[in-house]
Amino acid sequence: MAKTNLTSRVVAVTGGARGIGAAIAAAFIEAGAKVAIGDIDVHLAEKTAGALGCWSAGLDVADRAGFAEFLDSAAAALGPVDVLINNAGIMPVTPLVDEPAQSIQRQLAINVTGVIYGTQLAIERMAPRGTGHVVNIASAAGRMGFGGVSTYSATKFAVAGFTEAVALEAASSGIVFTTVYPGMVTTELSAGIPDHWLMRSCSPEVVAAAVMDAVRRGRRSVYVPRRLGPVAAVYGALPVRARAAVMGLLGADHRMLDGDADIRQTYESRVGKAHQT
Repeated sequence: MAKTNLTSRVVAVTGGARGIGAAIAAAFIEAGAKVAIGDIDVHLAEKTAGALGCWSAGLDVADRAGFAEFLDSAAAALGPVDVLINNAGIMPVTPLVDEPAQSIQRQLAINVTGVIYGTQLAIERMAPRGTGHVVNIASAAGRMGFGGVSTYSATKFAVAGFTEAVALEAASSGIVFTTVYPGMVTTELSAGIPDHWLMRSCSPEVVAAAVMDAVRRGRRSVYVPRRLGPVAAVYGALPVRARAAVMGLLGADHRMLDGDADIRQTYESRVGKAHQT
């Protein structure tokens, strides 16, 4: 398979001010791409962009008009966007019965609606050119359910199904669609959550390298780390009761809830307000 040359390609990354988004931006810049990062935390986005040497702007992915303005402004500054990476997302950890309505609504707005808006807007701009690439960051929790993040799992299952469907719908557009399924990543999003032998944490840079490889090679689905792919396949093939039994043995019913609440407090407070990464 021929590899896509990333030199001078215009790449837009949502939730790019920190964590996985910032690592993705750095990786593409190093590969010679022109990068635009968008984040609802405008000041941090500007600081990150200054450190990396890229373009930035404020972005609330749940605001469709604002998202369109972000893409158009990035295109005006750097050229038409070749690659959109829908990375912005939040993950509050809580038993569903205790989860406030605001938390549920925010996760749906950011993790699902934002991805749908971004993909739709990218298709509008890329299809007339007959080329482009949309990368939607899901999660291993979009293939296997975990207690304590039921709403988050639902949003990531939605991202997986949405991307699969739109890839079929837009198969003749010339646009490539990729879904990325990271496991635990050492960012603030997973702060305080204990590692597990099966879901051992990796760095944001590992995810960024996988995303860049997916864009270069036009990959449809990517698991990070790769060993999660076979695990997800086996899980999906099991009967429902067997899945529940296996996940229970692995502690997936309570592992997220066993995290250090004091360590997670900063993140939980931040995402409960206005931030998206």
